[in-house]
Amino acid sequence: MVLTMSTPGLAQSVSPRPDDVGTLDGIMAAFYDVISGPAGTPRQWDRDRTLYWPGIRFFSLSVRNGRPVATVMTHDEYLKGTNDWTVANGFFEIETSRKVDRFGNMAHAWSSYQYRQTPDGPVTGRGINSVQLYYDGARWWITAVTWDNERPGNPMPTP
Repeated sequence: MVLTMSTPGLAQSVSPRPDDVGTLDGIMAAFYDVISGPAGTPRQWDRDRTLYWPGIRFFSLSVRNGRPVATVMTHDEYLKGTNDWTVANGFFEIETSRKVDRFGNMAHAWSSYQYRQTPDGPVTGRGINSVQLYYDGARWWITAVTWDNERPGNPMPTP
């Protein structure tokens, strides 16, 4: 399946890389790789689009005025809110651990991450992604992603 992006200049139509979508490890590696890169380098939004089921939703969790808040975004909204900052500042997000539960053709990955602005710079944040995935018999699709960052009162769990 080829997906088309409606945001000109950010992502266009491309076919998925078989290594990206053929296994759970492959799609999770691609999930982190596409957003990472040095300042001034465009992100791999064409490739990113191929990882997601049409209608994907992203849920960014935070706290405002002492209350939990979920910001819900389409893929287009996520790109619009992410692209300029990551390209201007540099952003490298890596997976630090993962726990996967699978039943039939669905899987859930708890994926811990850390991020920094340069590949070997100081860690500037950590958090956990909750990634829902679906296997259609030929490839994996990410159907939803929810994340929350570490912050005071919300420390990363100890392994």
